[in-house]
Amino acid sequence: MAMATYSRLADNIPRQERILVIYTGGTIGMRQEAQGLAPSGDFASRMDSALARLSLAQRQALPSYEVISYATLIDSSAATPLTWQQLASDINERLMAYSGFVIIHGTDTLSWTAASLAYQLLGLDRPVVLTGSMLPLEAPGSDALDNLHGALQFAANPALQEVAIYFAGQLLRGTRTIKHHSQALKAFASPNYPLLGERVGDDFVYYPSRGLGLQQRGAPRFELPDYRLVDRGEIVRITLWPGISAWQLGTWLSDSRVKGALLELWGAGNLPDDPSLLNVLAKASGEGKLLAAISQCQQGSIHLGAYAAGHGLSDAGILSGDDMTPEAAFTKLAHLLAQPLSLDDQRQRFLTPLVGER
Repeated sequence: MAMATYSRLADNIPRQERILVIYTGGTIGMRQEAQGLAPSGDFASRMDSALARLSLAQRQALPSYEVISYATLIDSSAATPLTWQQLASDINERLMAYSGFVIIHGTDTLSWTAASLAYQLLGLDRPVVLTGSMLPLEAPGSDALDNLHGALQFAANPALQEVAIYFAGQLLRGTRTIKHHSQALKAFASPNYPLLGERVGDDFVYYPSRGLGLQQRGAPRFELPDYRLVDRGEIVRITLWPGISAWQLGTWLSDSRVKGALLELWGAGNLPDDPSLLNVLAKASGEGKLLAAISQCQQGSIHLGAYAAGHGLSDAGILSGDDMTPEAAFTKLAHLLAQPLSLDDQRQRFLTPLVGER
């Protein structure tokens, strides 16, 4: 799927000490066309030209890197579980050849890709940093150069041993990040976990006590299942609304093609006082479908049964997503359902923190 490889800086440096940049598309590489912004190629040389605008000291501090560009560039709104699988496979194939990775990705689903990669690259022992931009690389006032600069700097830090997102001067855990603004340059947030690092002046400061590096043991134990098993709508995302009815919920969950569902409940885990809703959930769970719940609130977590309005959810087989983001919870369901695990194992692993997602 990847095409030309482009190298920059210090050819005498062994490849194992270089960063691999994987360009998938997104706003950062787009150019204005008659119909609007569209993906554009030749990203490696454009990135090189942009980085040349840094100060001499900043350029000298850059790690050596190579760039590969996917033959088919996408707007990230077109990403699917197979996109996540392709990226994980590409990193796995090149893992020992590079000291770190930067993935350049559109912002719309960047946090979804980051969360999925974290589960697939379980036990990761080097940095994988995703970034993009809200404005194209050559646009006036673009945030692209700053984001590329920071992503490269953190990808060269061996203490960072997980999938992270660098954006607007902040390094965020991949499984804790959401896109919370559609236009602002500071488009991403980590509502329930502190920053892994940040830019302070010209320094890129990593906070190791917040990272997974201190917890990793042994060699990477990647899990790279076949995501074709969850690429055709087998998992649904259902956000409650006032007036939701059992027949509506049942329309989704009774479909034999559905293997799992993420429910987004109110507050600490509440749903309407309607026994028929619980009956639909209990029936689906009893059929072996993996059902999990999180809060619609961006901050805080759910506590199933803390209020009478949420009583019975646990008995109906609903798994608590604690303080997980929708991206982390959904991609975790996908990752577990793509593997040949028993329902009990799937349920237990969902409730177990795997990569700092809960």
